[in-house]
Formats: sequence, structure tokens, C-alpha cells
Amino acid sequence: MNDTVDKLVIFLAKRDGIDKLVKTFQYVSKLVHWHVEKTHPDAATRAKQWEVASGLSRKAFRSGRFLTGFNALRRNPGPTTKFRLLAVFSNAGEMVYFFFDHFLWLSRIGVLDAKLARRMSFISAFGESFGYIFFMVSDIILIQEGIKAERRIVKSGDESENAKEKIKNIRGDRVMRLMAVAANLADLIIALADIEPNPFCNHAVTLGISGLVSAWAGWYRNWPS
Repeated sequence: MNDTVDKLVIFLAKRDGIDKLVKTFQYVSKLVHWHVEKTHPDAATRAKQWEVASGLSRKAFRSGRFLTGFNALRRNPGPTTKFRLLAVFSNAGEMVYFFFDHFLWLSRIGVLDAKLARRMSFISAFGESFGYIFFMVSDIILIQEGIKAERRIVKSGDESENAKEKIKNIRGDRVMRLMAVAANLADLIIALADIEPNPFCNHAVTLGISGLVSAWAGWYRNWPS
């Protein structure tokens, strides 16, 4: 019990940890609003207010986060030219997303002209989608390489502790990358709802489930080991 509490404290001390918690609030309240909108209008109104407040607070808390893309490219540009290009495209998309998200937030709270909100939302979502596609491509390639490496170790018949440790690390990395792909795919669906509104992506259930998949996959990845 104490170990779980300690991990929760560490998790919530991270910016990403707080973001995933508030994202959970945001999309749970969206699903609650959809579920009780016709039967309990008062509860639906409160759920909608919670959803909006959570969304705006996440945007405020992410202020300056577009700079993390520069830092990621500076610290780990990638082992090969292929991965360097993928890193540039994915982080560039994410930087556009977070940068224009500042203006979207300011327009929604009334600091900037409210008419800018739709345009800023489109640009931010477009950059977000662009980045997510390349993040997913990178993770899928690395998952495939990990599978090949694991098969080589198994076929070699090496049963040493070192080989077992390598396989354990490969499988652990695979799980984390699968969680990243799930989160990015879910967020891509949410972004597409802003770029090209359509009945599927914009449905409250689709957005709610996608938001929770993203939040909980991120929760898993950021939870202290």
C-alpha cells in the first residue's frame, strides 16, 4: 500500500502525470454528459462544465511544452538517417500542435478574439495529426525490429541470464511502444474530429473512449516502475 502511494506521489509530481489525470476527468465527464443529457439535464450541465474546465486547465498547464520537441531532437535525434527524419517530422508536428494550442487557449478564455479559436484549433490539430503519424511509424518499425531481435536470440538457443535479460528488455520496450501507438492513434482520432468533423470521430462516445485510451495508455507509460 505504501509503495503504491509513493508511486502515485511520484506520478502526480510529473507534468505528464497531472495531464493524464485531468485528461481522465475531461473525457469521463464528456461520457457522463452524453449519457445523462436527456434524462438529467442539471447533471449534464455540471458534467459539461467539468469537461470544459478540465480541457482549459490542461491547455494552461501545457504552456511552453512545444520546447520539449527541440530538446528531444537535441538529445536523441535518432540512430540512423531514417529515424532522424522520422524524429524531425514527428517532433515538428508536435511543436506546431503545442505552440498553436497556446493561442487556442487564449482565444477560448477571452484574451484573444474568440473568432480565432476555430482557426487555431484547425492548425493545432493538423500539426498534432502530422506528428502522431510519424511517432506511430517510428514505434511500429522499432517494435518489428525488437521482434526480429527476440527471434534471433531464441533461435540461437542461448539460455544464459544475459540472453533472458535481453528478451525481457525487448518485451518491456514492446509493451511501452504498443501503449504509445494506442495513445497516438486515439489522439489522432480526436484531432481528426477538429480537422474534418464527421459523425464517427465527433460522436461523444468515440471522443470519450479515445480520450480515455490515450489518458490511460499515457498513465501506464508514466507510472513509476
